[in-house]
Amino acid sequence: MSQFFKDIFETKKKENKKVLSFEFFPPKKEESLAATEALILDLASLNPDFMTVTYGAGGGTREYTKRLVSFITEKTNIPAVSHLTCVGHTQSEISNILKQLKEVGVSHILALRGDLPAGQTHFTPEEGGFSCARDLARFVKSEGDFSVAVAAYPEGHRDAKSKEEEFAYLLEKSKVPSECILTQIFFDPEIYLNFCNDAKKIGIDIPIMPGIMPVQSVSQLERFTSMCGSTIPATMLAELKKVEQDKEKVIEYGTQYAIKQIKTLLDAGAPGVHLYTLNKSEQIKKMVESISGYL
Repeated sequence: MSQFFKDIFETKKKENKKVLSFEFFPPKKEESLAATEALILDLASLNPDFMTVTYGAGGGTREYTKRLVSFITEKTNIPAVSHLTCVGHTQSEISNILKQLKEVGVSHILALRGDLPAGQTHFTPEEGGFSCARDLARFVKSEGDFSVAVAAYPEGHRDAKSKEEEFAYLLEKSKVPSECILTQIFFDPEIYLNFCNDAKKIGIDIPIMPGIMPVQSVSQLERFTSMCGSTIPATMLAELKKVEQDKEKVIEYGTQYAIKQIKTLLDAGAPGVHLYTLNKSEQIKKMVESISGYL
């Protein structure tokens, strides 16, 4: 039985090292695939432990997701992880997608509910589909020898009725069995550390990997955080506003902030870091170089 994620975390822990992973998103147009593939090859040289490829809202770019995870598998020595979502899919469609992924050598899945298509404000599962990521993860495990990771929101999911309800659900996701948890973005290390403590108290015992996104622009930061419910520390936002009109200064601030955040997390015991690349390389390269002693 495949235990890809579990094996990586256990091996790194024994070596007193940290896990590193990158996330990419598929382009909306086929003519942009070559540029994305070139970026993947460039960042593969940093030797992350795995690379994930996202899934467009409603599965809109799912064919390109499959092509990119296939590319990673064929052209690099880095394991590929495919995102897979409930949104817009029936059980039979998910089964078919899993078969296609297996055919291209991909057996590592990040199971998610998924972002809603533009204009939708409430999630309604497809007839014959899945109502939540927990059920999707269980189905993936039943479909063959797949390793499964799941996601979490350190600042709470918008649809959760209470913190207690959300943690109870996360515990259920972890017992699928899932092998690790990747978090949504956050900018205050204490949020992650408190989240991990609360998770441990209720019996969640799989690694929780912090997801870190380097800021590239103030407008992008505000858009992303409004979508996912993450908060921006007041001091961080004030500093960014001072240099908002200077793109290079914003990027440098975003890079240095992320580096400081990552080092704080790793020193505090985080098992590694999952970097949201935003399909850019320069910030990621600087961030990885700065933490090379942990890897």
